[in-house]
Amino acid sequence: MGYHNIGHVCLQALIELCRGFGDEIAAVVTQADDPDENIWFASVKDLAFAHYLPLYQPRDPNDPAFVEAMAKLAPDFLFSCYYRHMLKGPLLKLPRLGALNLHGSLLPRYRGRCPVNWVLIHGEEETGVTLHYMEEKPDRGDIVAQRRVPIALADTALTLFARLTVAAGELLREVYPLLRAGQAPRLPQDQGQASYFGGRRPADGLIDWQKSAWEVYNLVRAVTHPYPGAFTLYQGRKLFIWVGQPMKASSSSHGAYPPGRIIGALPGEGLLVATAEGHFLIQRAQWEEEPEFLGPVLATWEHLVGQRFE
Repeated sequence: MGYHNIGHVCLQALIELCRGFGDEIAAVVTQADDPDENIWFASVKDLAFAHYLPLYQPRDPNDPAFVEAMAKLAPDFLFSCYYRHMLKGPLLKLPRLGALNLHGSLLPRYRGRCPVNWVLIHGEEETGVTLHYMEEKPDRGDIVAQRRVPIALADTALTLFARLTVAAGELLREVYPLLRAGQAPRLPQDQGQASYFGGRRPADGLIDWQKSAWEVYNLVRAVTHPYPGAFTLYQGRKLFIWVGQPMKASSSSHGAYPPGRIIGALPGEGLLVATAEGHFLIQRAQWEEEPEFLGPVLATWEHLVGQRFE
């Protein structure tokens, strides 16, 4: 059961593993693409078709009729890899040897949705992927294995997600032989260390200039392309900020400007904006429904200097 790039790479790993062991993938379950979503990622459906695997796309995987259809397959394992629907008890109880989920964080931290975006927003220096047994409550079950992935200061959600995708495939290849042999670890999560975050909406990209320049930077890189983007408002217009850098404020200018004030247009670089701590240099931006502009063009917007973002 999978979707997105991690679902795709995990299915590819299982195809290769099952071929080597003589095992069978009894079913591939995914969901139909949302026509309103930017589909920039690989298709689990297309990979299943390419390998002549039986494919299901239920609107509700917990529907009793679908659960009954899956029960007839008598599965040994169920793997959920970035499948977006929550799975309930009747489905989770079907596999003889367990239902497992591949989650994009180092559990028990960052349970829930959008973990890649959240770890960047919070300025984490490390994340990873976790394979764990599933319970009805999200991301709570015993851990089988984890793989750690460092977060670079230059990472965006896209670059970090690419490395997590590679790590997910490597982890599944490492653990599957142990699972089928009954030799895989099963370690309870420390519930006292757990944290949970919900899904994000495009509106959550609104920049709060009352935060520090580093916090603004972390939001921008967490939701830049191909995600909906961070934005600010100027006289009711929405300005998307796709790339920028935190800058230290000089001792003479520290605290001299209210957060959100555009304090300079740096030739060849972009617009400099005051924050609660430090300055933020806008290096790529776009008025809503207009073209994107790089820093050298933004630096010509001198008429904005002295103005303030809402």
